[in-house]
Amino acid sequence: MQAAESFPADDGRASEAPGCGRCRNLAPLDFEFSFAYQPIVDLQTRTVFGHEALVRGINGESAASVLARVNDDNRYRFDQACRVKAVQGAAELGIREFLSINFLPNAVYQPEACIRSTFEAARKYNFPRERIIFEVTEGEDISDRSHLINIFREYQRFGFQTAIDDFGAGYAGLNLLAEFQPDILKIDMDLVRDIDKSRPRQAIVEGIVHMSRQLGIRVLAEGIETRAERDFLFASGVSLMQGYFFSKPAFGAIGEIDAAAWE
Repeated sequence: MQAAESFPADDGRASEAPGCGRCRNLAPLDFEFSFAYQPIVDLQTRTVFGHEALVRGINGESAASVLARVNDDNRYRFDQACRVKAVQGAAELGIREFLSINFLPNAVYQPEACIRSTFEAARKYNFPRERIIFEVTEGEDISDRSHLINIFREYQRFGFQTAIDDFGAGYAGLNLLAEFQPDILKIDMDLVRDIDKSRPRQAIVEGIVHMSRQLGIRVLAEGIETRAERDFLFASGVSLMQGYFFSKPAFGAIGEIDAAAWE
Protein backbone atom coordinates (compact mmCIF):
# COMPACT_ATOMS: atom_id res chain seq x y z
CA MET A 1 0.00 0.00 0.00
CA GLN A 2 1.41 3.37 -1.00
CA ALA A 3 2.65 5.56 1.85
CA ALA A 4 0.94 8.90 2.50
CA GLU A 5 4.06 10.85 1.53
CA SER A 6 3.67 9.66 -2.06
CA PHE A 7 0.26 11.26 -2.61
CA PRO A 8 1.59 14.32 -4.45
CA ALA A 9 3.16 12.19 -7.17
CA ASP A 10 1.07 12.22 -10.35
CA ASP A 11 1.51 8.50 -10.95
CA GLY A 12 -2.07 7.40 -10.45
CA ARG A 13 -1.38 5.79 -7.07
CA ALA A 14 -3.34 8.24 -4.92
CA SER A 15 -6.24 5.80 -4.96
CA GLU A 16 -4.02 3.37 -3.05
CA ALA A 17 -3.87 5.75 -0.07
CA PRO A 18 -4.77 4.25 3.30
CA GLY A 19 -8.40 4.59 4.29
CA CYS A 20 -10.30 4.60 7.56
CA GLY A 21 -13.30 2.61 6.41
CA ARG A 22 -15.65 5.59 6.18
CA CYS A 23 -14.11 6.43 2.79
CA ARG A 24 -15.34 3.20 1.25
CA ASN A 25 -18.74 2.58 -0.33
CA LEU A 26 -20.17 5.95 0.61
CA ALA A 27 -23.88 6.31 -0.06
CA PRO A 28 -24.77 9.35 -2.18
CA LEU A 29 -26.17 12.46 -0.51
CA ASP A 30 -29.94 12.82 -0.59
CA PHE A 31 -29.67 16.46 -1.73
CA GLU A 32 -27.79 18.34 -4.43
CA PHE A 33 -25.78 21.53 -4.31
CA SER A 34 -23.60 23.70 -6.48
CA PHE A 35 -21.11 26.57 -6.15
CA ALA A 36 -20.68 30.27 -6.75
CA TYR A 37 -17.15 31.60 -7.19
CA GLN A 38 -15.97 34.94 -5.80
CA PRO A 39 -12.65 36.46 -6.90
CA ILE A 40 -9.85 37.32 -4.49
CA VAL A 41 -7.70 40.14 -5.80
CA ASP A 42 -4.14 41.26 -5.22
CA LEU A 43 -4.36 45.03 -5.27
CA GLN A 44 -0.58 45.37 -5.28
CA THR A 45 -0.28 43.66 -8.68
CA ARG A 46 -3.84 44.43 -9.85
CA THR A 47 -4.43 40.79 -10.64
CA VAL A 48 -6.86 38.09 -9.57
CA PHE A 49 -5.14 36.02 -6.91
CA GLY A 50 -7.77 33.32 -6.61
CA HIS A 51 -11.43 32.39 -6.25
CA GLU A 52 -13.35 31.16 -3.23
CA ALA A 53 -15.83 28.35 -3.87
CA LEU A 54 -19.03 29.22 -2.00
CA VAL A 55 -21.68 26.52 -1.64
CA ARG A 56 -25.12 27.21 -3.12
CA GLY A 57 -28.28 25.31 -3.93
CA ILE A 58 -28.64 23.95 -7.46
CA ASN A 59 -30.70 27.00 -8.41
CA GLY A 60 -28.50 29.48 -6.60
CA GLU A 61 -30.17 29.18 -3.20
CA SER A 62 -28.24 30.42 -0.17
CA ALA A 63 -25.46 28.53 1.54
CA ALA A 64 -27.59 28.44 4.69
CA SER A 65 -30.30 26.47 2.89
CA VAL A 66 -27.73 23.84 1.92
CA LEU A 67 -25.86 23.71 5.23
CA ALA A 68 -29.16 23.27 7.07
CA ARG A 69 -29.32 19.80 5.53
CA VAL A 70 -25.90 18.76 6.83
CA ASN A 71 -25.98 16.60 9.94
CA ASP A 72 -23.86 14.07 11.80
CA ASP A 73 -24.92 11.28 9.45
CA ASN A 74 -23.96 13.01 6.18
CA ARG A 75 -21.27 15.52 7.25
CA TYR A 76 -18.39 13.41 5.95
CA ARG A 77 -20.08 12.70 2.62
CA PHE A 78 -20.96 16.38 2.20
CA ASP A 79 -17.41 17.52 2.98
CA GLN A 80 -15.93 15.06 0.50
CA ALA A 81 -18.48 15.98 -2.19
CA CYS A 82 -17.72 19.69 -1.68
CA ARG A 83 -14.05 19.18 -2.45
CA VAL A 84 -14.75 17.25 -5.65
CA LYS A 85 -17.48 19.58 -6.92
CA ALA A 86 -15.46 22.71 -6.17
CA VAL A 87 -12.45 21.42 -8.09
CA GLN A 88 -14.58 20.12 -10.95
CA GLY A 89 -16.44 23.43 -11.25
CA ALA A 90 -13.25 25.48 -11.16
CA ALA A 91 -11.63 23.32 -13.83
CA GLU A 92 -14.68 23.50 -16.09
CA LEU A 93 -14.73 27.29 -15.75
CA GLY A 94 -11.06 27.48 -16.70
CA ILE A 95 -9.89 28.82 -13.33
CA ARG A 96 -6.13 28.50 -12.94
CA GLU A 97 -5.59 30.92 -10.08
CA PHE A 98 -5.81 29.73 -6.48
CA LEU A 99 -9.01 27.92 -5.50
CA SER A 100 -10.10 28.32 -1.88
CA ILE A 101 -12.28 25.53 -0.49
CA ASN A 102 -13.95 25.60 2.93
CA PHE A 103 -13.77 22.31 4.81
CA LEU A 104 -15.46 20.91 7.90
CA PRO A 105 -12.75 19.79 10.34
CA ASN A 106 -15.17 17.65 12.31
CA ALA A 107 -15.79 15.67 9.09
CA VAL A 108 -12.11 14.76 8.70
CA TYR A 109 -11.13 11.55 10.47
CA GLN A 110 -7.68 10.78 9.09
CA PRO A 111 -6.21 13.68 7.06
CA GLU A 112 -3.96 11.42 4.98
CA ALA A 113 -6.97 9.30 3.99
CA CYS A 114 -9.66 11.97 3.72
CA ILE A 115 -7.53 14.06 1.35
CA ARG A 116 -7.58 11.24 -1.19
CA SER A 117 -10.69 12.47 -3.00
CA THR A 118 -9.11 15.90 -3.47
CA PHE A 119 -6.02 14.38 -5.12
CA GLU A 120 -8.19 12.24 -7.34
CA ALA A 121 -10.37 15.20 -8.37
CA ALA A 122 -7.34 17.39 -9.08
CA ARG A 123 -5.88 14.69 -11.30
CA LYS A 124 -9.17 13.86 -13.02
CA TYR A 125 -10.00 17.48 -13.84
CA ASN A 126 -6.39 18.55 -14.43
CA PHE A 127 -6.44 21.20 -11.73
CA PRO A 128 -3.05 22.14 -10.21
CA ARG A 129 -2.95 20.79 -6.65
CA GLU A 130 -0.56 23.48 -5.53
CA ARG A 131 -3.28 26.03 -6.33
CA ILE A 132 -5.75 24.65 -3.77
CA ILE A 133 -6.28 26.47 -0.46
CA PHE A 134 -8.13 24.76 2.37
CA GLU A 135 -9.72 27.21 4.77
CA VAL A 136 -11.66 26.84 7.98
CA THR A 137 -13.68 29.44 9.85
CA GLU A 138 -12.15 30.53 13.16
CA GLY A 139 -15.56 30.30 14.80
CA GLU A 140 -16.18 26.75 13.55
CA ASP A 141 -17.31 24.47 16.37
CA ILE A 142 -14.08 22.53 16.77
CA SER A 143 -14.47 19.56 19.08
CA ASP A 144 -10.72 18.91 19.16
CA ARG A 145 -8.32 21.77 18.36
CA SER A 146 -5.31 19.46 18.24
CA HIS A 147 -7.15 17.50 15.55
CA LEU A 148 -7.60 20.67 13.48
CA ILE A 149 -3.93 21.54 13.87
CA ASN A 150 -2.99 18.03 12.74
CA ILE A 151 -5.24 18.40 9.69
CA PHE A 152 -3.64 21.71 8.75
CA ARG A 153 -0.13 20.36 9.17
CA GLU A 154 -0.88 17.34 7.04
CA TYR A 155 -2.43 19.51 4.31
CA GLN A 156 0.64 21.74 4.28
CA ARG A 157 2.83 18.64 4.08
CA PHE A 158 0.93 17.54 1.00
CA GLY A 159 1.59 20.93 -0.62
CA PHE A 160 -1.79 22.61 -0.12
CA GLN A 161 -2.16 26.18 1.11
CA THR A 162 -4.07 26.74 4.37
CA ALA A 163 -6.17 29.63 5.63
CA ILE A 164 -8.14 30.66 8.71
CA ASP A 165 -11.32 32.47 7.73
CA ASP A 166 -13.25 35.13 9.68
CA PHE A 167 -10.27 35.85 11.94
CA GLY A 168 -11.41 38.10 14.77
CA ALA A 169 -14.94 36.71 14.90
CA GLY A 170 -14.18 33.59 16.93
CA TYR A 171 -12.82 33.04 20.40
CA ALA A 172 -9.70 30.94 19.93
CA GLY A 173 -7.87 32.77 17.15
CA LEU A 174 -4.71 33.81 19.01
CA ASN A 175 -4.40 30.49 20.82
CA LEU A 176 -4.73 28.68 17.50
CA LEU A 177 -2.10 30.90 15.89
CA ALA A 178 0.30 30.21 18.72
CA GLU A 179 0.25 26.53 17.73
CA PHE A 180 -0.18 26.73 13.97
CA GLN A 181 0.55 29.44 11.43
CA PRO A 182 -1.51 29.16 8.24
CA ASP A 183 -0.43 30.57 4.89
CA ILE A 184 -3.28 33.08 4.88
CA LEU A 185 -5.29 34.87 7.58
CA LYS A 186 -8.65 36.25 6.46
CA ILE A 187 -9.78 39.24 8.52
CA ASP A 188 -13.46 39.05 9.42
CA MET A 189 -15.68 41.46 7.53
CA ASP A 190 -17.06 42.97 10.74
CA LEU A 191 -13.58 44.35 11.44
CA VAL A 192 -13.35 45.61 7.86
CA ARG A 193 -16.71 47.40 7.84
CA ASP A 194 -16.19 51.19 7.97
CA ILE A 195 -12.63 50.68 9.14
CA ASP A 196 -11.70 54.04 7.65
CA LYS A 197 -13.94 55.68 10.29
CA SER A 198 -13.24 53.50 13.31
CA ARG A 199 -10.03 53.94 15.27
CA PRO A 200 -10.61 50.76 17.37
CA ARG A 201 -11.01 48.66 14.21
CA GLN A 202 -7.96 50.32 12.71
CA ALA A 203 -5.85 49.51 15.77
CA ILE A 204 -6.99 45.88 15.82
CA VAL A 205 -6.37 45.32 12.12
CA GLU A 206 -3.01 47.07 12.23
CA GLY A 207 -2.08 44.73 15.08
CA ILE A 208 -3.17 41.69 13.07
CA VAL A 209 -1.13 42.86 10.07
CA HIS A 210 1.97 43.45 12.20
CA MET A 211 1.61 40.10 13.97
CA SER A 212 1.07 38.25 10.67
CA ARG A 213 4.13 39.86 9.13
CA GLN A 214 6.20 38.64 12.08
CA LEU A 215 4.82 35.12 11.63
CA GLY A 216 5.20 35.02 7.84
CA ILE A 217 1.45 34.90 7.20
CA ARG A 218 -0.30 36.73 4.35
CA VAL A 219 -3.34 38.79 5.34
CA LEU A 220 -6.54 38.85 3.29
CA ALA A 221 -9.34 41.33 4.05
CA GLU A 222 -12.79 40.06 3.15
CA GLY A 223 -16.07 41.90 2.86
CA ILE A 224 -14.67 45.03 1.20
CA GLU A 225 -17.61 47.20 0.14
CA THR A 226 -16.25 50.72 -0.25
CA ARG A 227 -13.29 52.48 -1.77
CA ALA A 228 -12.44 54.01 1.61
CA GLU A 229 -12.20 50.55 3.21
CA ARG A 230 -10.01 49.37 0.36
CA ASP A 231 -7.69 52.35 0.54
CA PHE A 232 -7.20 52.21 4.31
CA LEU A 233 -6.44 48.49 4.28
CA PHE A 234 -4.04 48.80 1.37
CA ALA A 235 -2.22 51.64 3.12
CA SER A 236 -2.00 49.38 6.18
CA GLY A 237 -0.16 46.71 4.23
CA VAL A 238 -3.02 44.47 3.09
CA SER A 239 -2.96 43.68 -0.62
CA LEU A 240 -5.17 40.56 -0.80
CA MET A 241 -8.84 41.54 -0.77
CA GLN A 242 -12.28 40.10 -1.42
CA GLY A 243 -15.74 41.63 -1.39
CA TYR A 244 -18.64 43.16 -3.28
CA PHE A 245 -16.55 46.24 -4.08
CA PHE A 246 -14.60 44.06 -6.50
CA SER A 247 -17.13 41.40 -7.44
CA LYS A 248 -20.11 39.54 -6.05
CA PRO A 249 -20.01 35.74 -6.08
CA ALA A 250 -21.00 34.42 -9.51
CA PHE A 251 -23.22 31.35 -9.52
CA GLY A 252 -21.66 28.69 -11.70
CA ALA A 253 -19.40 31.29 -13.25
CA ILE A 254 -16.24 33.34 -12.73
CA GLY A 255 -16.95 36.66 -11.05
CA GLU A 256 -15.91 39.66 -13.11
CA ILE A 257 -13.96 42.45 -11.45
CA ASP A 258 -15.51 45.90 -11.68
CA ALA A 259 -12.94 47.94 -13.65
CA ALA A 260 -13.50 50.90 -11.34
CA ALA A 261 -12.40 48.81 -8.37
CA TRP A 262 -8.78 48.98 -9.54
CA GLU A 263 -8.73 52.78 -9.73
